[in-house]
Order: sequence, then C-alpha cells, then structure tokens
Amino acid sequence: MATDDVFLITGASSGIGAATARRAAAAGYRLVLGARSADRLEELARELGGGERALAVRCDVTEFGDQQALVGVALERFGRIDVALANAGFGAKRGFQAETPEYWRSMVLTNVLGVAYTIRATIEALRASRGHLLLTGSVAGRRAIAGSLYSATKFSVTAMGEAVRQELNGSGVRVTVVEPGQVDTPFFENPGDGRLQADDIARAILWALSQPEHVDVNELLIRPTAQAG
Repeated sequence: MATDDVFLITGASSGIGAATARRAAAAGYRLVLGARSADRLEELARELGGGERALAVRCDVTEFGDQQALVGVALERFGRIDVALANAGFGAKRGFQAETPEYWRSMVLTNVLGVAYTIRATIEALRASRGHLLLTGSVAGRRAIAGSLYSATKFSVTAMGEAVRQELNGSGVRVTVVEPGQVDTPFFENPGDGRLQADDIARAILWALSQPEHVDVNELLIRPTAQAG
C-alpha cells in the first residue's frame, strides 16, 4: 500500500467503520468518512488528523445523491479513491411480526440498496485506481437465521460481492466481503460472551488490503471462538 492512498468508508462513525478508520489512518491512508451521525463523524475525523488527512461528510446511504456527494468530496480534495468500504447497516429483531413494516423498509434500504449505491458511486474511481472494494456482510449472510429478515439482507450483500467481483474481473479491482460473527458494537444489544471486538474486524480488513495485487481475498468469514453458529 502506498502512503497517502485514499480510503472511503460508509457507516464510519462507530463500530467496525470507526475501528477500520483508525487502523487505516495508522497505516497511512487518507480518509473520507461518511455516516448520518455528523457529530461523532466530525469528532473521529479530528482525532485522525482532520484537514488533509480525514474528511467527515454526512451521508445517508439510502440517498444516491448523498453517496455521489461523498465520492465527489473524495475526488475533489484527494483526487482519487483507492479503497471503498460499504459498511453502513443495521439489524432487526427476529420474527416476521417483531418489527414495524416501516422499520423493515428502512433496514432493507440501508443494508441492500445502500450497499448497491456505494458500489455504483465508487466503481469508476476504483477502476481508475485499480483499487479495492469491501462490503460488510455477516455470518448471517451465509446461513439463514430463523425469523431474520436481516439475514436475508446480508445474503444479498454476499451475492452483490460476487456479482461485482465478476463484473470487475480483469479490471485490477479487488473485491472482499467481510462476514463478521458477533461483534461488541452498538449493533448488538447482547452479543454474548467471548465476542469479537470491532478492531478484530478492522485488522482483518487491513490484512486483506495488504495482500499482493495478484491476490484477491474474496470472503473473510470471522467468528469469535465462542460462537457456535
């Protein structure tokens, strides 16, 4: 990785997104951080150098205009995007009567359409840089979970990762779907004992990025040792 490569992250204000931003900053990346939580995002950008090192851009991933604006800031200020992490997402209670239809709609738009929008908004810049696209999936996107519409949205992310990998074959762009198990982040109310830390996932992401250009790590399935399923 060349120093000063540019790393764009959605859902960057907390959890895996924030942990990855910190690891990426330590590795020498310049950062473009997107999230709906503007205050936390700006605080993180200041922590990571602000100004010429880390930019905070309020972004609702369900609005394609916001995603275009995020990419526009990256290209205007830094001239390129070398890595994009589509990380924004949230979950729901299990059970097909457990959440309101309105909550479901918001989750599906964020977890599925939001990821597709990030791919669409960043793909030309990644082609130009022969960069790396990462999508945050889940163990829940590898095995169906009883009553979980969230699981279905993460199956979609897994499918998108393979679909875009095939589309980008021969372009030099690498694609990685990161599939964490239970992580101690605000995502889970009670993730259980022996859970992963967000930084565990961030370290895995930086490992995938560090591979030689001819190595494309397509999936990273990461469970805590204590997680059975």
